[in-house]
Amino acid sequence: MKCTNKKVKAFALLLASVCCTGCGKTSYDMPYMASSEVSSFRIVNTEISSELADPFADSLCVVDTDVPSANVDMSRASGAALFDLNHSETLYAKNVHEKLYPASLTKVLTALVAIKHGSIDMKLTASGNVRILESGAQVCGVKEGDQMTLNQALHLLLINSANDVAVMVAEGVGGSLEGFMEMMNQEARELGATNSHFSNPHGLPDDNHYTTVYDMYLIMNEAVKYQLFNEIIQMDSYSTVYYDKNGAEKEISVNNTNAYIRGVAEPPGGVTVLGGKTGTTNAAGNCLILISRDSSSNPYISVIMRSEGSDALYEQMTDLLSEIVN
Repeated sequence: MKCTNKKVKAFALLLASVCCTGCGKTSYDMPYMASSEVSSFRIVNTEISSELADPFADSLCVVDTDVPSANVDMSRASGAALFDLNHSETLYAKNVHEKLYPASLTKVLTALVAIKHGSIDMKLTASGNVRILESGAQVCGVKEGDQMTLNQALHLLLINSANDVAVMVAEGVGGSLEGFMEMMNQEARELGATNSHFSNPHGLPDDNHYTTVYDMYLIMNEAVKYQLFNEIIQMDSYSTVYYDKNGAEKEISVNNTNAYIRGVAEPPGGVTVLGGKTGTTNAAGNCLILISRDSSSNPYISVIMRSEGSDALYEQMTDLLSEIVN
């Protein structure tokens, strides 16, 4: 689907502006339930000037319906999409405006906000909030009083998907978890991701923490504009030294959770996966967002959310990426 309906994005921008005034309880403030009505981009015939619409949506893909393909079997995922960035074209779309739990795809926005509002050399000190006890939560073992730079923390956040480091980043950059969540939700609204609400910086399940495939595209599309973000998501591993509360060194080495970057999964011929972010919880299923390029270096963003298992996730993503060369 060629992305030409720019009135849609302008409406989303106006909606975000209205929501910021605090008048009434908005849809993204409501907890997401399995039975929630999907209201993303339910647009009315409102006349909006092209002067407003064109600058906001000129380079964005806008899609308000499914875009199927006979070559893609996405029956084991709740939502998915493939976006051609250079041509502002949607090559595939399934349930892109359905509200879903994002799991650790959340950390794309966490990193984006931290890069925009922090300094990579700033020192972060872990509070007691880094102690996350939820079963199966991904952590790298940061303890209260540990110190590292934001640069180190961003590497651990995006490569290892460390939830304890996500808390460390949020408190260091935002001053508090609550302050950082305000920054994350404000950033999402400014990007037009008005069908999302984030209640934590890591993506562990919460009824009031949700996004959509399309909103994740908007967030990823902004994040890849930053060199540091791109550098980190392309790394297959990372080693560093940080310090405990007494100044003693602590060494850590982590591997990328992205099977394409580790070389465990293979993209289709003619497609290079540059990097991305994984996410997995029982509530969210298996999620993956990627930035890739074709043989002519044209960039694409692909998203799959709530897939039924890791094997299915990568099989479906490889099928989705095949649309680039088909």
